[in-house]
Amino acid sequence: MTITPVARFRRFNRAVTTEVGALDSSFLGRGRPLGAARVLNAVGHGHADIADLRAYLGLDSGLMSRLLRGLEAEGLLSTAPHPQDARRRVAALTAAGRREFEAYETLSDAHAEALLASHPHPEALLAAMDLVASALGRSRIAIHRTDPLSDTARHCLGAYYAELGRRFAQGFDVARSRDPEAADMIAPRGAFLVALSDGLPIGCAALKGTGGAVGEVKRVWVAPAARGLGLARQLMQEVEDAARALGMTTLRLDTNRAALPEAVRLYQRSGWTEIDRFNDDPYPDTFFEKPL
Repeated sequence: MTITPVARFRRFNRAVTTEVGALDSSFLGRGRPLGAARVLNAVGHGHADIADLRAYLGLDSGLMSRLLRGLEAEGLLSTAPHPQDARRRVAALTAAGRREFEAYETLSDAHAEALLASHPHPEALLAAMDLVASALGRSRIAIHRTDPLSDTARHCLGAYYAELGRRFAQGFDVARSRDPEAADMIAPRGAFLVALSDGLPIGCAALKGTGGAVGEVKRVWVAPAARGLGLARQLMQEVEDAARALGMTTLRLDTNRAALPEAVRLYQRSGWTEIDRFNDDPYPDTFFEKPL
């Protein structure tokens, strides 16, 4: 018997649809199918604009309308014209809808915890899930600006520093590096960008500025599960766009050729030119510049 990639892919699909209850008429025992529960969940998590909600869930307008009408008939949500644009409509949970949303959250969390607890290698399972989620959600990855002191930014930076600690033979101590001040990575001096996959951070990049024409790219990181999808290149392009908007004409960056060879290749292929050392940071050994 030959086990083909297609057969393995389809086995995975069947396992997921069974596990998540996609075929159940009463998802998690709450009396409605998965589609209606997903709409309730999305509205509860802030996807209020109905056009955006439909795009987020990947539903056609007919099915979206039927699901909304069903939830309205249950008294779980209401719809109304958008306050700034009467051509658009927004959805909001009622008090009963909020209670149902919370019930789903509790049940879903418990289901996930039970599955992870039953697996002998939960971290490996999560890594595989991250890889699949990043691949399937590739077209929906969004890049946003955020405060470099936000929890999302700190998560990315913590993962980045931990990876550097594993890659450098001598480890990595952020206190010894030229870590930029937070004020240098927010407008009007710079920017801090995060890539989000369905709300979870999977990458970051920072633009450090001084108010002058030269800026510096810092802290470019992509989660292992999202590598190979072109995300680092997208982050770099967003950084360049942010620099131009701030009036910068030149960007610089530093890296380490031995510890971060893939970063060096990315910069070489993206129009960056190798230059002499421009700082006293003990970790990098390779320096680049790019005119904008």
